[in-house]
Amino acid sequence: MRQRLPSWFKKKMPDPAHLASMRALFQELSLHTICENAICPNLGDCFSRRTATFLILGNICTRNCTFCAVGKGVPGPLDENEPEHLAEAVDKLELRHVVVTSVSRDDLPDGGASHFARTITLLKERGDDLSIEVLIPDFLGSPGSIETVVAAQPDVINHNVETVSRLYPEVRPQADFQRSLRLIGRVKEMDSSIVTKSGVMVGLGETRDELMQTMQELRGVNCDLLTIGQYLQPSSRHHPVVRYVPPDEFLEYEKTGKDMGFRDVASAPLVRSSFNAAQLYARAKMELRGQQ
Repeated sequence: MRQRLPSWFKKKMPDPAHLASMRALFQELSLHTICENAICPNLGDCFSRRTATFLILGNICTRNCTFCAVGKGVPGPLDENEPEHLAEAVDKLELRHVVVTSVSRDDLPDGGASHFARTITLLKERGDDLSIEVLIPDFLGSPGSIETVVAAQPDVINHNVETVSRLYPEVRPQADFQRSLRLIGRVKEMDSSIVTKSGVMVGLGETRDELMQTMQELRGVNCDLLTIGQYLQPSSRHHPVVRYVPPDEFLEYEKTGKDMGFRDVASAPLVRSSFNAAQLYARAKMELRGQQ
C-alpha cells in the first residue's frame, strides 16, 4: 500500500489550456518529454511556463531501473528527424536554456552519443544566447561516446548518479556507481569549461552518512552542480518510498553541499534534475569565469 503524501507536496492544479497547448506542440513534432514519461510532479508548473525537458532517442529504455516510470523494452529505430524537430520546438517556445535528456540505448553502438551531438550542434546554430544542457546516460562507460558529446560543446553535461552505491543492485541493476562517477570526471578532464552536474534522489533507503559520502565522491570528480529531491513511487510495481524527507533536512543538505564546494545545490522535496536549471547554470558559469 502506497503512503499518503505529506502536506508539503500540495500543489495548485495547472491551467488545462496550458497543458493541452504544450502537448499539442509535442504531438505535432513527434517529440517526447521526460516531464510526461517520468510522471514529473512539476509538469504543470513547467508546461504553464512553456518549458519542458526533452527526451530523445525515443521513449523506450533498454534498462530496468526500479525507480523510473519511463517505458522499458525493445526500442524502435531512431527518428532521424528528432534533432530538427526539437530545434523547431525550442524556437516556437522561445527557450533561452534548453535541457535535453534521453532513455538509455544500450542497443546502439555508441549508446546514442552521436544523436546527442547532432542535437547539440543544431541547437547551437540558434545563437549564443541559447544555453544547452544535456542529461546523458552512462554510454556503458565508453570514453569515445563521452568524447563525442563533449566535442559538441554543450554548456552543461549532467549525469545523475541517482542514489547511493549500496542501493545500485536494487534500484539501478544495469548501472554502476563508479562508472557514473568516472563519466563525470572524464567530462571535466576533456573540457574544464563545461559545467558538470549530477542528481540524487532521497527516500529510497539510503542513510545520511551514505548520502554525505556520495556528495563527497561527486565533489572528488569536480562535479559543479548538484540536485537533491524526494523520490516518489510512480506505481506499486516500482521501488517503495522508504521515507519522506522533511523540508528542513533538504535545507541542511543544500548548506552542506555548498560547504563541500559545489558551485550551487538545489535541494528540496520537489527538486528534479532540470529544476531551475537556467539559474543553476548561470551561477556556476559566473563562478567559473571568476576563476579564469
